[in-house]
Parts: sequence; C-alpha cells; structure tokens
Amino acid sequence: MGYLIGKLRRAVFGISPREALFSCRGFPRGASEAQVHLERAGMTFVSGYNAALQETNPQLLMSVLNRNDRELVGFAFEGAAMGLAILDLITPWNRSRVAAFLKGTGAQHVYMVHVGTGWALARLKRPINPYLERMDPILRWLVMDGYGFHQGYFHWKRFIEHREVPANVSGYATRVFDQGLGRALWFVHAADVERIPAAVGDFDVSRQADLWSGVGLACAYAGKVTLSELKQLRAVAKPYQPQLAQGAAFAAKARLLAGNATEYMDQACRELCGVTAQMAAKFTDKALENLPVDGDQPAFEVWRLRLHEIFATSTLEKIES
Repeated sequence: MGYLIGKLRRAVFGISPREALFSCRGFPRGASEAQVHLERAGMTFVSGYNAALQETNPQLLMSVLNRNDRELVGFAFEGAAMGLAILDLITPWNRSRVAAFLKGTGAQHVYMVHVGTGWALARLKRPINPYLERMDPILRWLVMDGYGFHQGYFHWKRFIEHREVPANVSGYATRVFDQGLGRALWFVHAADVERIPAAVGDFDVSRQADLWSGVGLACAYAGKVTLSELKQLRAVAKPYQPQLAQGAAFAAKARLLAGNATEYMDQACRELCGVTAQMAAKFTDKALENLPVDGDQPAFEVWRLRLHEIFATSTLEKIES
C-alpha cells in the first residue's frame, strides 16, 4: 500500500529530470563542460526530490540518496528535503518528516536540508514566516536562501533578468533571498566568470553584496571552473571579496560536515578565501561562537559579518592569527 501511495505522490508532485536541462529552463548556453556538470547537479537534486516523494522508509531513502556520486550526493539530500517538506506541508496530520530527517539520515547534510525546505515553500507558494518560526533560529535563514534559489532557477527571467523583488518577502529575509539568488546566478549563467559579475552589476548596489555571497557559495560547492577562472572571479568581485569568501566558507563547512569534500572545493577556498577548505570551515565555526540572540540584526547576519571581517583581513598571517 505504501508503495502505491508513493507512486501516486510522485505522479502528482514529481519533477521530470528534463527540468534541470538548460534547454528546458531557457538558460543561456554555457561552456559545454560547465553546463553538463551543472545539469548533472540539477538532475541529482530532482532524483533526490522524487525519491523522497516515493520512498517512505528512511533507511531505504538514505540508500537511494547515497548511490549518487560523492561530489553530487549533497544535491540529492537537498532535493529529498524539498520532497519531505512538501509532504509535511500538504499533510497536516503528519508534519514531522523534515524534523525526523534532520535527527536521522539528513543530520550530516543539515545545511542542505534547510536549503531544500525553502524550495518547497516556493514551489507551493506558502507563507514563509510561519515556517521559519518553527526552525532553528540561525539555520532557518538558509530556508530563505533555498527560496531565493528556487525563484532564480525556475523563474529566472523575472528575478534575475528583470531583477524583480519578491512581493511576499520583506525585511532581513530579502537579504538572504538574494544570497540564494546569487547561487542561482551561477547556474543560470553556467559558471561563466564574465557573465556572472556583469549580471550582479545590473542589480541595485544595495543587493550586490548578498548576491556575491551566493556566487561564492555556488562556486565552491557546485563548481566547476579552472584555477585561472577562480582568480578572475576573485579579482572582479571587488569590493565584495569578503562576501564572496564567506559564501565559499559556507560551502566548505557544508561539504566537510557531510563528508563529501572535493579537491576542487579546496582549490576554490584557497583562491576565494585565501585559506584551505579546512581552515575556512573552522572560521565558520569560530564565527558561530557566542552569537547574540536576534536583535537589531539577526544572529545569522552577525555570523556572516564576522566572516566578512575575517576575510577582509589583508594578509593570510592576520587571518590565521
């Protein structure tokens, strides 16, 4: 019976893997290698999403997700979180799937799980604040990051090309929405280090710092560009290099916690942060220490600002001290 219900849920709410193709999304074509890589990441996300809709047994779901390539498995868990969040939202008699996932099989992918739940809110066009209030006071903002990514990825002409400000997002949430939108820019423009800075520059200057945070996160986590392109990206990010580095550090922490670090990620951190991925991740932990409760600025923003200060240091010696 559970198998049939799962098949029905997938039939109603499932997403075709074709949705991750640039040709289907209408994205501008990119360099073939980068485009194929990012399409694979998108299709891995979709496969994780569809698996969560269909598979009700947590251990079997984890087995399905972990079959993906180590480099891409985080996208599968992100997609699974979206699927579980959608089921939570449409079944008021059982709203504990994401919470159970975070306590069990999804614990190592805690950052990606929060991001994935944001996709669900965007997909179902649900109110954001009531959901955020139930989440971890710091990591809940990653839900907004996921919301922003979804809107940029699936509605890129509105939110990237025409730079629309979402009507249902206000206050600090707009800042983290833009971090997610910056991640989407990396996909929409196929990791092109010339087109992406130009696209960021088209936005109002008040939005550019948060967009660069998202670009750095996607660059280090999703990749893949050459060493020379990493150097070029860091050079053109001025004066937002600290934000670019903060995003890369977030990516390093997420991958190292999940056990799916890559050589490319370390190279990206060395170029964008000036330190190894291990050190960048340690800085994210250090910046989390003794965070104040939400006040004039949310604790999440204090976390980011501390990292901006670290990475704004002019020399590696000062950073490591």
